[in-house]
Amino acid sequence: MTDSDTNGVRVMVIDDSSTIRRSAEIFLVQAGYQVILAQDGFDALAKINDHQPSLIFCDILMPRLDGYQTCALIKKSPKFHRTPVVMLSSKDGLFDRARGRMVGSDEYLTKPFTKDSLLKTVKNHVEKRLTSIN
Repeated sequence: MTDSDTNGVRVMVIDDSSTIRRSAEIFLVQAGYQVILAQDGFDALAKINDHQPSLIFCDILMPRLDGYQTCALIKKSPKFHRTPVVMLSSKDGLFDRARGRMVGSDEYLTKPFTKDSLLKTVKNHVEKRLTSIN
């Protein structure tokens, strides 16, 4: 994957932790991605239409609208149902993974994530998208 492959790739990070949002933003911007940050599900839903992210990372435990509800709403949208959603959680439980799949999540990443695991996840989804386009 070349730098030109990262151009135009917008990654949304939805997390109520400013530390997680900031870490993800630093890792992603350094790798050449555009980043949209949201502090909860409502904030994300307000921004998603304007920014049309290529990939969404969504924390599970958030106030007001949790990650499962947020993911389900994104996946129900005709415009965004094909946008990959990666659930973020500090718990690496089978139940959380299964529940994430039930609401349409494409993958699961355990927090705290490393720079490598975050970028590998983005790269995999970008490559999948490029392969399905060609």
